[in-house]
Amino acid sequence: MPIHLRAEPSDYAPAVLVPGDPRRAQYIAETFFEGARLVNEERGMLGYTGTYKGKPLSVQSVGMGGASVAIYYTELAEQLGAKRIVRVGTAGGLGAGMQMGDTVVAVSATCDDPMIDILTEGDAHAPTADWRLVELAARTARERGTKVHVGPIVTAAVFYDRRPGIMERWRARGHLAVEMEAAILYTLGAIYGFETLAIMTISDLIAGTGDTVRISDEELKRGVDQMMEVACDVATAEI
Repeated sequence: MPIHLRAEPSDYAPAVLVPGDPRRAQYIAETFFEGARLVNEERGMLGYTGTYKGKPLSVQSVGMGGASVAIYYTELAEQLGAKRIVRVGTAGGLGAGMQMGDTVVAVSATCDDPMIDILTEGDAHAPTADWRLVELAARTARERGTKVHVGPIVTAAVFYDRRPGIMERWRARGHLAVEMEAAILYTLGAIYGFETLAIMTISDLIAGTGDTVRISDEELKRGVDQMMEVACDVATAEI
């Protein structure tokens, strides 16, 4: 039994959604799953397993930042048998034309977190999603009428980043958004051989100065619900 997920492999489905917030994990289970049951509550990191449209699906909260999420991604894949892990969360929008509540599907994630060098033992690596999941997520979102942006993002190690001009430099190189987990997920997927995707709702719009405009609670809920419908379909798809 893992140290941080006090469960058995049979408690989790092969596909797992991974939000950061335990309350969002509970909301996802109660809103989108049928027959959800609590399978983990160690350290308050809630995990549930149920079905979605008749297919088994789990959700497990993983915290914030590389050091936290790497623990849970590793235990899910290496000790609990997860074959597909889909990050569902929020991100700050950098790309032109983005609006609050839009959905971002991350093809790749530039890792601005030194933890990646530990994971790869210093080897150069480009953290990249499973292309089949990217393609399916983009198509599914468009078919549902969800405004979706597909491309590279940045995974940052620091939330309150004091470096002058860093957001503008990321934007100038074509990054759509910034968050704190996707590159770690993609790198561990490459190391351990499980399928990965990060799909996020834009919760902030970030100006070139680094100043942000925050989404309202109502807009955030609407955007997250749209994202979650896509994410559940993708997580449970047979590809």
